[in-house]
Amino acid sequence: MATGCLSSTSRPDFPGLDAFEGDHHHTGDWPQAPVDFGAKRVAVIGTGSSGIQCIPLIAAQAAHVYVFQRTASYSVPAQNGPLDPAHQSDIKSRYAEVRARQRKELFAFDVGLNPAHALETTPEERDHEYQARWKVGGLTFLGSFSDLLYVREANHTAAEFIRGKIREIVRNPEVAQSLSPRHLAGCKRLCVDTGYYETFNRSNVTLVDLRNAPIEEITANGIRTGGREFAVDLIVFATGFDAMTGSLLRIDIRGSGGVKLRDKWADGPRTYLGLGTAGFPNFFVIAGPGSPSVLTNMVVCIEQHVGWIADCIAYMGEQGFEQIDPDPAAEDAWVAHANALAEETLYPEENSWYLGANIPGKPRIFMPYLGFPPYEAKCDAVAANDYEGFRFRYASST
Repeated sequence: MATGCLSSTSRPDFPGLDAFEGDHHHTGDWPQAPVDFGAKRVAVIGTGSSGIQCIPLIAAQAAHVYVFQRTASYSVPAQNGPLDPAHQSDIKSRYAEVRARQRKELFAFDVGLNPAHALETTPEERDHEYQARWKVGGLTFLGSFSDLLYVREANHTAAEFIRGKIREIVRNPEVAQSLSPRHLAGCKRLCVDTGYYETFNRSNVTLVDLRNAPIEEITANGIRTGGREFAVDLIVFATGFDAMTGSLLRIDIRGSGGVKLRDKWADGPRTYLGLGTAGFPNFFVIAGPGSPSVLTNMVVCIEQHVGWIADCIAYMGEQGFEQIDPDPAAEDAWVAHANALAEETLYPEENSWYLGANIPGKPRIFMPYLGFPPYEAKCDAVAANDYEGFRFRYASST
């Protein structure tokens, strides 16, 4: 299964959507034909990663953009730009070296995790490190200090730095305050942007804070919240995804004895190494729950999974095996281990899609595995020990 971790869109059931007379699109299910925003009043619902990336582009084209925000997100500059040809050639000439270095990093990004602790450095040293990471851009920011995802007080220093940047960039103090998150930094997905906060200095952009006045309904001509109707011509839903398990559970996958995957995972996903689940023979999952997956450089994670699965299938062919699935005891131990790792961090303290908290009724389970290098080492050890923890059956087995 290579169905992707963020490919099943989440569409809240807003009352009245069927009556809306304009067009509406989801960022994760975008039409092939270009969407014309010119001279239109556009509503963007959601300010997670998808919203943060599309809002500046829409605002540059539309007559007016209303940004409906339920929860503010932390975002750092992407710092994207043209690549120097010499730099490209240099990297391409040593891809293997770069990839090997990435696989030694916690998140499989070549970001250089700073081993220092935020709380053991001076405020001036902290600010210097955060400024340097902000200038580089992207998810390197989470590598500023090694305790940011483990110690609440350390996390607060990073959170306040980003909030300070928001106050510097956004000229309207009230808007800046609404855009400033209050949750822990990085424990919901850290976003990257190009000109997101600057967009709120535009005269054609209005932030609608939904914390105290949720969306009541979508009308024929717009969106009603807090007793006020905002007239719009087009709605963009940036409302996210049923992450990690959504695409798998939308398929009627059945294992031994006709057991449905959605029934086995009714209380949360259960896997061994994130690669398979007991009772579902020959069912491999790439970047699934119980693996580093969305907490890593996805290219590196996928490469590691594909390589491991290919080697395993070759091993089965050599040994004459027809079926493979995890031993239930090994699966139980892996689930307990992954949960224990998560509990050592600050991740479970926030209602993020890492835990399925954005989907009503979804079990609240931290789904990714934290730490690429120890994960890869475990996978290698399992393979080296004749795929310890997996059960094999010969072609003649029933």
